Amino acid sequence: MSYNRVILLGNLSKDIELRYTPSGTAIAKTAIATNRRLKTKTGEQKEEVCFIDITLFGRSAEVANQYLHKGKQVLIEGRLVLEQWVDGHGNKRSKHSVHVESMQMLGGKEGQAGGQVGGQAEKPKQEPKQPNIHEVDIDSDEIPF
Repeated sequence: MSYNRVILLGNLSKDIELRYTPSGTAIAKTAIATNRRLKTKTGEQKEEVCFIDITLFGRSAEVANQYLHKGKQVLIEGRLVLEQWVDGHGNKRSKHSVHVESMQMLGGKEGQAGGQVGGQAEKPKQEPKQPNIHEVDIDSDEIPF
């Protein structure tokens, strides 16, 4: 038995590229940047950034295209896949990416009080505001393979 589950929290490093299959299924491609802070042997603080390509399908792809753009924070869960192709020069190429199965958008829509997407703005509260999270799940029937 094997287990393939990836959970990433980071910021989109590029805008969404949305396309549709001939059957009408939406496919969105983008990338997420994750940070890791560490201390070197000399005691110096260092930050590593890892860029990971991600792919969303169906309604999640359309929602991501509507609400997300470069720099927005997102929490994704999915599975690691190996993509293989032949480039224009006949060379075999490959890369790992994540096929997203669920997504939570963190933060709100710009220019709206309370960080809400849609609806009316809330009155200011004394307690700290929680991030506005929108969960989108992909039904396995929407994945084209």
